[in-house]
Amino acid sequence: MATARRASTARRASTARRAPTLRFEREAWRAGAGLLAAIDEVGRGALAGPVSVGVVLLSADAKPAPLGVADSKLLTPQARQRLAPRIRRWALDCAVGHASAAEIDRIGIIAALRLAAERAVTQLSVKPDWVLLDGNHDYLSVGEDGLFDAAFDAALGGACGEPDRWRCRVPVRTLIKGDLKCSSIAAASVLAKTERDNIMISLAQKYPQYGFEENKAYSSPQHHAALLEHGPSEIHRCSWNLPGRAGWSAWAGWAGLTERARLAAATDLEELPELLEVPRRRPPAAGVTAGVTSDSPEDLTTNHAMGDDEQMMSAGIAR
Repeated sequence: MATARRASTARRASTARRAPTLRFEREAWRAGAGLLAAIDEVGRGALAGPVSVGVVLLSADAKPAPLGVADSKLLTPQARQRLAPRIRRWALDCAVGHASAAEIDRIGIIAALRLAAERAVTQLSVKPDWVLLDGNHDYLSVGEDGLFDAAFDAALGGACGEPDRWRCRVPVRTLIKGDLKCSSIAAASVLAKTERDNIMISLAQKYPQYGFEENKAYSSPQHHAALLEHGPSEIHRCSWNLPGRAGWSAWAGWAGLTERARLAAATDLEELPELLEVPRRRPPAAGVTAGVTSDSPEDLTTNHAMGDDEQMMSAGIAR
């Protein structure tokens, strides 16, 4: 019992030390920045399913984030589920965008991150004046020469049925480990992780052999074994060096690749959420409200930095 109490105290102390703040956001607001869009992604290192990008929009009068907001990898699934509605009430607006496995195969993971982020910001009721982006690479900004953007749209088949999709022409600040430092980025990561996990749990009913409800499409022994036995499904990223790829037989992989071609040809925006099995966006929040702080941090984190993804062995970023 005493050992358990000490462990609980240590978790609370650790949570307090690593709690993100609005420090970087307030620095920008003091410099005259307007509406802030904090952006973070999940699913970048997965072997199947979409890559998902969360965006949280805040104004300069934003209250502190709801208690317990942290990098989504540090939180239990139950904690993320509890925090998600509180984050939506706290933010001026928020959304999650997705790029499918077919799109990742067609344009690459970095361009897919940009596509998912643009789709997320497009959903906002008000567009941001500047962006705080997790990581060290700005994959959002539109180039002055427009060459990358022309190639980007061409790879998607023209405007991809999304002529009004947001393009980033506002200042972007990248921040390494931003989800550990910034409340807004951490909140975006929680929303993206929660929505993508729900998608993968839903897809697990259609593809039970891969264990998506447990591994969320990241590498795991079960996932590797299923790929060796069954080959890829239509939601696997077939351009990647998936386990057992060299040994796929025609019957094991052909169904997935054939369906992939169908998905790659689907460019209608209205069809996309159905293809991804993505829930429709919530209505915009009426305004900024303070978060609920009834839960103690004790049950909001796991003992391990990777949280419920600890057992995954992805060669990419386990997010």
